[in-house]
Amino acid sequence: MKARRKKLASAIQIAVFLTIPAVAVAQEATTLDTVTVTGSRIKQTNAVTAQPVFVLDREQLEKTGVQTIGEVLQQLTASGKALNAKFNSSGNFGYPSDGGGIGAGSAQVDLRNLGSKRVLVLVDGIRWVNESSASGVSGSADVNTIPLAIVDRVEVLEDGASAIYGSDAIAGVVNIITRKKFEGAEVHTYYGQYDDGGETEEASITLGGSGERWSAVFGASYYEQREISSGSWEQSSFPTAGTGVRGGSSGIPQGRFFFCDPTRPTTGVGGCDADTENWYDITLNTGTTTPVFDPDNPNGGTYNQFDGSDRFNFAPFNLLLTPSKRKSVFMSANYDIAETARLHVKALYNNRTSTNQAAPEPIFVGPGAGTGGIADTISIHVDNPYNPFGYTLDAASNFLVLTKRPIEVGPRIFEQDVDTVYFNIGLDGLFNIGNRGYNWDVNYVHSENKATQVFLNGYNVAKIKLALGDPALCALVPGCVPLDLFGGQGRPMTQEMIDYIRTRQIDSSKQTLDLASANITGDLFAIGDRTAAFAAGVEHRRYRGEFNPDPLRQTGESQDSFAAPVAADYDVSEIYAEFSLPILTSLDLTAAVRYSDYSTFGDATTGKAGFRWQPVEDLVIRGTYSQGFRAPNLGELYGLTQFGATLVDPCGSTGSPGPADPAFAAGCLAQGAPPTFEQANTQITTFTGGNPNLQPEESDSFTVGVVYSPDWAESKTWSERMDFEINYYNHEIDGAIQARDLQSLLETCLREGGVGTLNCTPFTRNPIGGNLNPPENFLDNLGSIKTDGLDVKVNWTGPTWGWGQFIAALQATHVMGYEAIDVDGNRSQREVGIEVDDSAIPEWQINAQLGWTSGNWSAGWTMRYIHSVKEDCSNVPVSDAPGCMGGTEYNTLGSTTFNDVRVDWKDAFALSGLKLSLGANNVFGKEPPVCLTCSLNGYDAGTYDLPGAFWYVSADYRF
Repeated sequence: MKARRKKLASAIQIAVFLTIPAVAVAQEATTLDTVTVTGSRIKQTNAVTAQPVFVLDREQLEKTGVQTIGEVLQQLTASGKALNAKFNSSGNFGYPSDGGGIGAGSAQVDLRNLGSKRVLVLVDGIRWVNESSASGVSGSADVNTIPLAIVDRVEVLEDGASAIYGSDAIAGVVNIITRKKFEGAEVHTYYGQYDDGGETEEASITLGGSGERWSAVFGASYYEQREISSGSWEQSSFPTAGTGVRGGSSGIPQGRFFFCDPTRPTTGVGGCDADTENWYDITLNTGTTTPVFDPDNPNGGTYNQFDGSDRFNFAPFNLLLTPSKRKSVFMSANYDIAETARLHVKALYNNRTSTNQAAPEPIFVGPGAGTGGIADTISIHVDNPYNPFGYTLDAASNFLVLTKRPIEVGPRIFEQDVDTVYFNIGLDGLFNIGNRGYNWDVNYVHSENKATQVFLNGYNVAKIKLALGDPALCALVPGCVPLDLFGGQGRPMTQEMIDYIRTRQIDSSKQTLDLASANITGDLFAIGDRTAAFAAGVEHRRYRGEFNPDPLRQTGESQDSFAAPVAADYDVSEIYAEFSLPILTSLDLTAAVRYSDYSTFGDATTGKAGFRWQPVEDLVIRGTYSQGFRAPNLGELYGLTQFGATLVDPCGSTGSPGPADPAFAAGCLAQGAPPTFEQANTQITTFTGGNPNLQPEESDSFTVGVVYSPDWAESKTWSERMDFEINYYNHEIDGAIQARDLQSLLETCLREGGVGTLNCTPFTRNPIGGNLNPPENFLDNLGSIKTDGLDVKVNWTGPTWGWGQFIAALQATHVMGYEAIDVDGNRSQREVGIEVDDSAIPEWQINAQLGWTSGNWSAGWTMRYIHSVKEDCSNVPVSDAPGCMGGTEYNTLGSTTFNDVRVDWKDAFALSGLKLSLGANNVFGKEPPVCLTCSLNGYDAGTYDLPGAFWYVSADYRF
């Protein structure tokens, strides 16, 4: 702790002498009327607070050209990877290790690259319910459950705030402020489209009014975003680059057959021992209608040796943009029940339907399927009328795996239907004691997020087992017919076969949050001519979560993924106090403390301290130190699922058979991988899930910064006003809840010899072929995470000339460091400037805006810059990928700049209240850089825009 205090003190001293001043958007080093600013519950007059807060008002939100809160927040320079409509992950990976589900169709927000679970989402200062999305019990909020039409502004606290708001506020807080006072009516319509489709339509109406004792706002909105198929993008359509294209899948329409002929003699003991002489890895030749197998020449007849060129490009079947529809209604009303007390009521209903699509589901059977379930036990009977080999493919002796992707069944379809309900009722008011004023409020909130997901074109693996087994047993079961997995595309499965094994699966989940709180804020006592202030309050929350996977998932009969049900709840009671003390005329100190009592793990106490020093009128120096914690959520405590981890096996990756690198060779041999081993599939089924013994994550954060609004730039011929801001941030998390990094763990295990060490505990291999068996990788308080960096903001407002007024702004985030290390000493591959696991931490992200206004016309230009990153070529699943050939260690994803433009016309056509807008995001159609290690579509959808420009028009009429 002493070392940390010294570090903070040093950082403050450095900040005092910084010559590069800093900026806050819409902040001044002067005073305003009393307001509540995110990051403090004390009403205050200082526009520049002790902690950095970034504000986007309604006008700024509209100028982004997007129609969802998620898209707005993910364009911030402090934002990291988070789910959005560009992710189309259902059916491709299974369930993530945190028990939160896939989140299909949702949009989350990440700050400081610390994950969406470490960002607290508030609406009007009260926490929002976490999402369900039908596939788990998540610890993250879906910000697109809040329609943009009801938003007045968004405040982003770029600092830890557990002492102010409680759990989850480690990386920061997003507070969405809704419209509370509105007079008249406003109609909004919007239409946009990408170069390759993906039309977006939005319409909303807002009504409001007020009387002597009341005010009310009502809003209704409709949003529809249509899909873009991956097949419309050249990178996905043709096998030229990207993991989903070059690596491909071993689940192919022609079928892959890996087995041994037990009738042929070998040099070993028995017909199918470890000798590889009689083990065949073959596939059906393209165009074959009647398979012909020659036992004397397995690669003759209608078959050829399986290699990388036979792999299936699944990318064209995916989606670049997820289709989604949202319908919402919102109501907010206030009624003065007395001169100093007011009743407030707020309600919202939001429905979202969305669809994910994936390539037709592959069938993997045999011990090499690696599911850990029924599929691994399947044998193919000699009497199956379609078996061309003349003997049983026995999972216990001579059979490794059969893979077949029957494209005649059609793509996998995942349809989500999600309802969000929010209701808030409470009282707020004020009173005086002597000459001191106090504000108070009490609230009760009930909110829930309930989702169902229908999965179409999946299979019942128990029925597959019966249909591939003894035909005499199949004949005893109604509807069962022998299954043909041997005919390729030339002899597709019959409709009768498809109807027997195909199944419809329905998953559902629900999260409920009930919250009661009471707060008071006001003056304490005078210090000289200034007043000390405080805020205090109590809060009780009850969380309930349910996850009900389809019965086939629970029994392991789903070909897709195993999942266990969850039904759990917990409560938390909290009390907090916050103080603001004006020590000197120019120096304010702040402090806060919160005590939390959880029914799951016990209690926790967090604190926060800060200062604000204004030595001269136009300069503010500030800093904070905060302790934080994040309680494990219900999915992390109780979930149990499977996850399709993407692993590159160092013993012989896909398309690059052994021998392994000398650093891994001994370990591979010890585990049972032969020197000629080739990984069958890059997706390794992993058993993941929660841990009821988890403890909270704990964090220490500090910020220090300078805000400078120079008087030499005010009311000049070249400048009306300028603001500068620079902030340094530092976050350290201990006991981070995570599963181990399997890629790093596997490589460490093999370097250590492959067996007998703690790092090797999760890994075993199938004795037939040497492929990895499904490892177990459960959550624990395993990690420590450290990250720090700088935020720079600049604003300039020019004078009004005869031809208009210009404004300019810049926001930049420089990530100086990021490291994550688990308890075993394994360092995560995720670092600054590195692309890994479909995400990147660019060293620099910069947004710059230039605006012009003249009368009723205005125009804006925004540039969004993302610094280059690089990916480790050892993670690329093919050896001949462009950018990684010739022994190159890293492939570079070059720096990328997206340009957005917009023009607005107020009182258009002389009609008062009508505003027309025309704009384009990524106007030059800049394509994201090719990512060789990224899954699905070969680019990082969390960091970059979709390929192609997005054009839009909108009309607003207020009357």
